[in-house]
Amino acid sequence: MILPETVSAALSTFILIALAEIGDKSQLVCMTLAARYRYWPVLLGAVAAFLVLNALAVLFGAGVAAWVPERLTAGVVAVMFGFFGIHTLLKRGEDESDEVKEIPGHGIFYTTLLLILVAEFGDKTQIAVAGLAGSMPPWPVWLGASAALMMVSALGVWAGHRLLQRMPLYWLHRISGVAFLLFAFVAARQALV
Repeated sequence: MILPETVSAALSTFILIALAEIGDKSQLVCMTLAARYRYWPVLLGAVAAFLVLNALAVLFGAGVAAWVPERLTAGVVAVMFGFFGIHTLLKRGEDESDEVKEIPGHGIFYTTLLLILVAEFGDKTQIAVAGLAGSMPPWPVWLGASAALMMVSALGVWAGHRLLQRMPLYWLHRISGVAFLLFAFVAARQALV
């Protein structure tokens, strides 16, 4: 039987990470590479990279949570999410024109894997996953974050170009910023109670 806490943790992680990652550099990497190369190696490289990154983030977040009091962890998470929310809302779209180049001597799977590992290591979504794993059950956080990043990568590979024609990247960043601020509020309330 699946516990409501497990479903809640996975779903809230999925929503936050999906909103935060839409239009981010990893999705732009997937869009750019899929426009020039076969899409399956691009998608599989992105998925492999995110599975590794999320595992590292969850292990770190859960490890910190084991040593740090829950209220302090919730307070740190609230500050981080508040910072990411404000940063995302103030973002001017400077990443939108980034050019992605293939890494010479590697197949497109490895190129995608390496580009995303380097681009996303220590990124706001990885730090968010670590923070969530410190305040929620780790396994559902990993599952929700991985599912979100797989979905966003698939959108970048298959439908990213159409999405950006219909909705400006500016609005996607605004929605993501508001989501981070909402999660910051929830974490702050947990820290103060």
